[in-house]
Amino acid sequence: MAGVELKAVHKSYGATAVVKGISLNIASGEFISLLGPSGCGKTTTLRMIAGLETLDAGTISIGADVVDGPTGHLPPDKRALGMVFQSYAVWPHKSVAQNVAYPLLLQRKPRMEVAQRVAEALDWVRLSALADRMPSQLSGGQLQRVAIARALVGSPRVLLLDEPLSNLDAALREELRGEIAALRARLGTTMIFVTHDQHEALALADRVAVMHQGVIEQIDSPERIYQSPATPFVAGFVGGANKLEGRVEGRRFICGSHTFDLPHGVTATEGPATLAVRAEELELGGTGPALPLLARLFLGSATEYRFTLGDAVLRVVGPAREARPGEAITVTLKHARLYPR
Repeated sequence: MAGVELKAVHKSYGATAVVKGISLNIASGEFISLLGPSGCGKTTTLRMIAGLETLDAGTISIGADVVDGPTGHLPPDKRALGMVFQSYAVWPHKSVAQNVAYPLLLQRKPRMEVAQRVAEALDWVRLSALADRMPSQLSGGQLQRVAIARALVGSPRVLLLDEPLSNLDAALREELRGEIAALRARLGTTMIFVTHDQHEALALADRVAVMHQGVIEQIDSPERIYQSPATPFVAGFVGGANKLEGRVEGRRFICGSHTFDLPHGVTATEGPATLAVRAEELELGGTGPALPLLARLFLGSATEYRFTLGDAVLRVVGPAREARPGEAITVTLKHARLYPR
């Protein structure tokens, strides 16, 4: 195991800046997730740590070694890392055991050691019974387990995972998510997990770094990222908050022609502001403005109501009640976050 440190890392492709001065310190044994939408720079950051991309500026250290920076670039095969890709990258002409053994064969490990370590790695991912199967005989979830076992068999200092669950269906994603959590608990390997899925990031990571347009907007525990988002972007991306533009006057938030009373506990600074409120933090009824219902969606355990609010759509989640599109229903804030502009 080893820690990873990025200091003021920059990366551009032509005139387009993709990573803009990221600094990040990952402790040995920590599981950190880089979370953000497509194009935010998270995969480029992971590839720079892996050595698959070179830096324009800054330094990257793994353990006590500076692997990239002004003093030079250490090739990927010299960094002692394991990497799991989105696309499995399993050799179709090799069996499960042969795929997992390949990194050890490159290192010219003794045959007995290879057999022992492959058996151990397959046991970690519950594939011991399928050691002789060919990839064409495996499901998507099993193929990704092969890729994880192959990445771990060489005892890497750090395991890098680049959206490893995105090619799987919902049931397999949930199953493999649990297995990654169990593996981490068992092995204690330092892990860096790239994803655009907030549920994966919040469920697995010790800390989440939310990225947007090449910078880290917030890095914190999953609980604080969800409960105390630092910026409107984080509030909208993690938890899907409604974001309303308006202004604060006293204890009221004015959005166009509609006025919301601010709940107790919400710190309000007069002037232009963005209000972020999650769908479950609103309720139907009360003293709020009357808004026309756009749609009613039954979700099983709750019902989502969508309202027209100027040019925006306001989502409210609550108990089922009879309501028809076009009907005016009052909507009240139970909780919210204000970001002065």
